[in-house]
Amino acid sequence: MAKHDLDPNYLDPNYEPVVNHSENTPFHEVLSARMQRRTVMKGSVGAALAGVMGLGLVGCGSDSDDDDDTGGNVLPPKVDTKLGFQAIPVSTANEVKVPEGYTAEAFLPWGTPITGSYPEYRPDGSNTGAEQEQQVGMHHDGMHFYPIDVKSGGNSSEEGLLVMNHEYIDQSAIHTNGATSNADGSRPADEVRKEIAAHGVSVVHIRKDSAGKWDVVFGSRFNRRITGGTAMDIRGPLRGYGKLVTPYSLDATETRGTLNNCSMGPTPWGTYLTAEENWHGYFAFDTDKAARPREYVRHGVGGSSRYDWEKADSGLDQYRRFDVTPTPGGSAETDYRNEACTFGYMVEIDPFSPESKPQKRTSLGRFGHEGVIFAPVTEGQPVVCYSGDDSRFEYIYKFVSARPYYAASADGSLLDEGTLYVARFNDDGTGEWLSLSLKDETFAGKVAAAKGKEVGRSGIVFDGFDSQADVLLNTRLAADIAGATPMDRPEWGAVDPNNGDVYFTLTNNSKRTDAETDAANPIANNINGHIIRWTEADGNHAAMAFEWDIFVFAGEQGTETVVDGEAVVTLGDENIFNSPDGLWFDYNGRLWIQTDGYSNETFGNQMMLAADPATRDIRRFFVGPVGCEVTGVVTTPDTSNMFVNIQHPRANWPNASEDRPRDATVIVTRNDGGVIGA
Repeated sequence: MAKHDLDPNYLDPNYEPVVNHSENTPFHEVLSARMQRRTVMKGSVGAALAGVMGLGLVGCGSDSDDDDDTGGNVLPPKVDTKLGFQAIPVSTANEVKVPEGYTAEAFLPWGTPITGSYPEYRPDGSNTGAEQEQQVGMHHDGMHFYPIDVKSGGNSSEEGLLVMNHEYIDQSAIHTNGATSNADGSRPADEVRKEIAAHGVSVVHIRKDSAGKWDVVFGSRFNRRITGGTAMDIRGPLRGYGKLVTPYSLDATETRGTLNNCSMGPTPWGTYLTAEENWHGYFAFDTDKAARPREYVRHGVGGSSRYDWEKADSGLDQYRRFDVTPTPGGSAETDYRNEACTFGYMVEIDPFSPESKPQKRTSLGRFGHEGVIFAPVTEGQPVVCYSGDDSRFEYIYKFVSARPYYAASADGSLLDEGTLYVARFNDDGTGEWLSLSLKDETFAGKVAAAKGKEVGRSGIVFDGFDSQADVLLNTRLAADIAGATPMDRPEWGAVDPNNGDVYFTLTNNSKRTDAETDAANPIANNINGHIIRWTEADGNHAAMAFEWDIFVFAGEQGTETVVDGEAVVTLGDENIFNSPDGLWFDYNGRLWIQTDGYSNETFGNQMMLAADPATRDIRRFFVGPVGCEVTGVVTTPDTSNMFVNIQHPRANWPNASEDRPRDATVIVTRNDGGVIGA
């Protein structure tokens, strides 16, 4: 194996060292005034819960059936959001389970050839790095379906581009005999090339045949792989900033690759934003940790790298860059000390322009992006989007563009100018968006007051920001100073298409102690997680204030979400779940909840549930195979075909005749051809 002495937790891509040691007010101090009337209970055990938002809150969603926040697609008429299927039981079987009357079929497993010479997948793990660059990547995650005619205003459900993320890799499966090391401790360069190639994004042109079966359109110019080595532009305030200078880009305008791509976000202009989440683990900093710059301290960069890519025996620059240790007598122009500063962003990809370079949109901040979700757009109004920082005690952010949206001219440059805000939750059920702009007098005053002081307990003695670019490079630190509210691993977000309410999963937080419990995060060692929601003031997503509530708490049978003394949700056999992660509203307004937590006899394998947001009726719809995470979901515009991703299955799924498990997309359909979930 390539690893010998690494903390075994570090090999888990979901292992996030707690790097927020700020003293920002936690929720247990925020909502004490409202503990008396908001509780969550498991049996007779009670704890604090905040919630002021009742059902049917007015948001900013339009009444028009032509609303479009999915890349120009004209959506079908909205229908009743009631659930029309019988919940399925938990399962520990090594197969996908769906309700009676539905069919599930595996599609596009890792290694499927999609471009170039279309090299076949070899089950013994012997495909080369060059071949992996032409095949579907590993560990499928967030994805989106773009109708093939979306750019011309169409909404085809028969043909389109399926774009998906590949979060990380399993070294034991990707190579014939697992990752290997040479006698001198170096790694075979082609193994490293293959691992980098298995990361990133796949763009796959798919089409139904005459029998209604989906398949890859071989030879399509749209089929494409974006990997950990693909050339990319740096856009926004960090373009040209000195702290992003590397030997590859002396003017700090370019970088290579996108890594640890978790969730995503389709833009209103038909492109795809992929999120760089736990990117910190890919870089080695083999010197005194005290010498790390604050840009690395606040993210946990330091020590050994996850996969030892910097040790490739070819010594090529494309691999050496993963060692961010400053060399004696060197500089940013001669070593890769700044390479990790070029990661941690949302990356825009135009799936319909296969020759275009991906763009790192730095105005959206640098942190552990889980994904991004856009509010519905309105002609002449700013673009608004939200992103969670998926780590314990981190924050939820909102970006508001400086320029207004006009459908005829909108493109990614709208994301290069604007203001990034971070959320603070108040004890009366209201919230505020705190500006992270040096032009904002309040934030600038907090920055000035923090100079020369240790920020929280991070060990960082703050010496100021030299520019707005510096603020965005150090987004987490800026949010600490602004006074944001620490959250329990904010992951996927979703905006209700019918009323504009914003939902976020708070997956879990096993590090929360009794002393840190609070009204919105009321459980110490919170291994089950919950879902929070809010509505923006006056139904305006660009507003600076909001009201918030808890939608549901995850847990075992009998877990109650109680508002004003009434249990609005009581979990039973049909809907127990833990660790909500993926979240998506379909085009009719049903909320789909995916899990990435622990499996046992109570919960079975990981799953996906559907929810009616109006009634909080929640039912289990889908259970994955053994050891997997259920992540990434989207339907065709007519909602008759659903795509669901299965990540890191642990047994020989989906092909029992093969020894190696393979991540895959699952296509779910109703046998009668009807609407999924109805």
